[in-house]
Amino acid sequence: MTPQHQPYVFTTMGTVVSLTTNDALPHEVAGAVEAAFAALDERFSLYRRGSEGDRVARRDLPLRQASDVYRATYDLAVAWREKSGGAFTPHRPDGAVDLSGVVKALGIEAAAAALMAAGMRGWCLNAGGDVLVDGTQPDGTPWVVGIVDPDDRTALWTQYETGTRPAVATSGIAERGDHVWRLAADDTFTQVTVAAADITTADVWATAILAGGPPTLELAQRCDDLDVLAVSSDGRVWASPVFLTPEPVAG
Repeated sequence: MTPQHQPYVFTTMGTVVSLTTNDALPHEVAGAVEAAFAALDERFSLYRRGSEGDRVARRDLPLRQASDVYRATYDLAVAWREKSGGAFTPHRPDGAVDLSGVVKALGIEAAAAALMAAGMRGWCLNAGGDVLVDGTQPDGTPWVVGIVDPDDRTALWTQYETGTRPAVATSGIAERGDHVWRLAADDTFTQVTVAAADITTADVWATAILAGGPPTLELAQRCDDLDVLAVSSDGRVWASPVFLTPEPVAG
């Protein structure tokens, strides 16, 4: 049995990225993975003074004058706003454009493309808890994604065994507070995990369901083929059968 190599770890987009590979990771491929994230961060970051994202958010650069890449990403976010019934939005409450809800997922996709272009197969890419995998572990078993306990960030709540859905994303309030604009005043979720065929779908729906509550969860499952695990502020749990939930499933 071939062992996995030690994870390659770096920071970007204000979070930590960890890449575990079955085969040795060439230096130039590691650089291409980092560059994929860095290019998007440099363009879209709201924390880099003078970036295109910062200039658009501060209204120094009109959206119609932004680059083709920026406008295409904005259009993607708007399409998700329509699909999610407004639960996902590219605008902050003050109207400023904020594309962070799709940019990290696009970074993961770009990094995955760099790995595939280099012929790398069998890997697990984790960017701040949003995970995309390829193939299996060295022993042929699926990659397993741990889901953190919403009430104890030092403990795992359950796990998800990847297979036909290689992308898993989690959105919650434990680490960053209630940072998502809510559609519902009550019956809201505190943590949502979504598994899907691609990371953008998983990441956007995790955010949208956190914001929209049970109605948006139902909408998501009508729109896309997903596995979902969500917990509400009063401790109720909604879960697809594949999740090993610690409490009876509600809904």
